[in-house]
Amino acid sequence: MRLFRSVSLSVGTVLTTLLMFSLVGSMFFMTFFMQDVHGFDPVMTGVRMLPLTGTLIIGSPLAGLLIHKVGPRLPMAAGLAVSAVGLFGLSRLGTGSSPNDVIFWFVLVGLGLSPVMVGSADVIVGSAPVELAGVAGGMTNTAMQVGGVLGTSVLGAVMSAKVAHLLPLRWAEAHLPALVGEKLAEAKSVVSVGVAPVAPGTPRPVATVITSIAHSTFMSGLDEAFLIASVAMLAAAAVALLVKRDLEVDEHTGAPTQAPGRPEGVTK
Repeated sequence: MRLFRSVSLSVGTVLTTLLMFSLVGSMFFMTFFMQDVHGFDPVMTGVRMLPLTGTLIIGSPLAGLLIHKVGPRLPMAAGLAVSAVGLFGLSRLGTGSSPNDVIFWFVLVGLGLSPVMVGSADVIVGSAPVELAGVAGGMTNTAMQVGGVLGTSVLGAVMSAKVAHLLPLRWAEAHLPALVGEKLAEAKSVVSVGVAPVAPGTPRPVATVITSIAHSTFMSGLDEAFLIASVAMLAAAAVALLVKRDLEVDEHTGAPTQAPGRPEGVTK
């Protein structure tokens, strides 16, 4: 636990958790948007999400060079703010939005996350004594896993709550036969992943109305999840400003030493 005496290490752990909370939690539902709302197969869904992955691949080495020159604090804070803008843009999607509408926002999210993916790991491991570097590395991985699980769980709960609130109202407004008991629970469950609860043999006009209600309700939940993820990213950007330029760790003793080339009193 003494590792958490380092402000930078503690902040880096929080940043990693918030990053994965927003990224994994929100992008989990984006696959439903692609497959269940727009009808893409899993392969095409992956292709449509490549702008995010590709931007991370390209941006991470560039972010590493920038962090090496100016330190991790400002690049991480700025990157998180950019990612927050990208997630906010994704929260404005609607039923009429095309999969092509997400490309620009995916690029923004990827560009913003690049310095954080690089910098947070560097801050956590670089702030630990040499003999505990392996523990710090494990802490990074643990923070990523915990953040991803929390993001999927919390944003999934938000999605479910939004669907549970809106679906009965919109169903009643369309003058469809009331859903009760198991049928209502089943409808809420499938709408939460973008699927329309159209029973076999339903007339086409009625099926069209049900599909429209299901997709609009799903998008309302998706937008709220992305909005919460955006707020989490903004909170992470504020936390990133607490990162310090800690003194480097002596390779033999594990004790902090003055970093070469840095003015005395400047910390990492």
